[in-house]
Amino acid sequence: MANIIPKSGGAYKDAGVDIEAGNQLARRIGQMAKRTLRPEVVSGIGGFAGLCGLPKGLDDPLLVSGTDGVGTKLKVAFAMDKHNTIGIDLVAMCANDILTVGAEPLFFLDYLATGKVDGRVGESIMEGVVAGCEQAGCALLGGETAEMPGMYQVGEYDLAGFVVGVVDRGRVIDGKRVQAGDAVIGIPSSGLHSNGYSLARKVLITENTDLNAVVPELGRSLGEAMLEPTRIYAKQVKALLGEVDVRALVHITGGGLVENPPRCTSEDLGWRLQTSSWTIPPIFELIAERGGIDALEMRRTFNMGLGLLAVVPRGEIAAALAVLADEGATQVGEITDRGDLAVEFI
Repeated sequence: MANIIPKSGGAYKDAGVDIEAGNQLARRIGQMAKRTLRPEVVSGIGGFAGLCGLPKGLDDPLLVSGTDGVGTKLKVAFAMDKHNTIGIDLVAMCANDILTVGAEPLFFLDYLATGKVDGRVGESIMEGVVAGCEQAGCALLGGETAEMPGMYQVGEYDLAGFVVGVVDRGRVIDGKRVQAGDAVIGIPSSGLHSNGYSLARKVLITENTDLNAVVPELGRSLGEAMLEPTRIYAKQVKALLGEVDVRALVHITGGGLVENPPRCTSEDLGWRLQTSSWTIPPIFELIAERGGIDALEMRRTFNMGLGLLAVVPRGEIAAALAVLADEGATQVGEITDRGDLAVEFI
């Protein structure tokens, strides 16, 4: 007698896990993922593992990895029932991290965990993941959708992402060549990105808040402003590396402008940032005003309008700004000998 695989049902479905719904979502994700394929991909979504080769032309390739999630920004997506950009955030938070060592993102894996698979929501999430992979230039090589009844509230889920990139050993950016007098170039963020949402939600969202109502200071609804996807800097970094001597790159994530810059320079160097040299998006001013939050805590929690910092020699400021002419980049500071503060704001 031939083996017959039944459709999702029986005891497992009664326990809350719909295998067929998960399989249908996986098939749709597989179709979407084709848009992200790179020449190096040998096999992608569908098997137990994805296979990817290395780009040609590298003398001594090093693999670079990173992982992250989206955090409580997901709570805003749940409240808005808007899920098609949160996947961009997921890719961005991983890809932007590995860009800081000069790596090119190769492939991305996602993990979606939920109490019950909702095909509409799942597909919407993955639309964002695919869009993020396209922006980062990496392939969506695989992932996992885990249905775990009882672990999550109805309508809620969690996301994690994993990226692998590659950089030639001789082109690794490690901050060791940074010296006092170097210039700091800032590339704007798109807003909050995906950090500080526990504080932002506490300040901006109450029981009676209408996330769809237009906030005059923002020129749009609060929900739209808070769900603005994280900017992905892969193209900008690639362009910079092709034209300029980039000595350090900083992704401004959790820890904001206070804690992230010193991570890539030696302890005898400091950062002096000119606060009037870039535009602070109104969402940050709204949080500070409504929450009564002082400047230091704001800078330690949020990116304050700067998503990526690049350190270049003073003689290459003009070249760097020319490469980033369409990105809104400006010189926002300089590297100094370390004083009392690792990062000084003037």
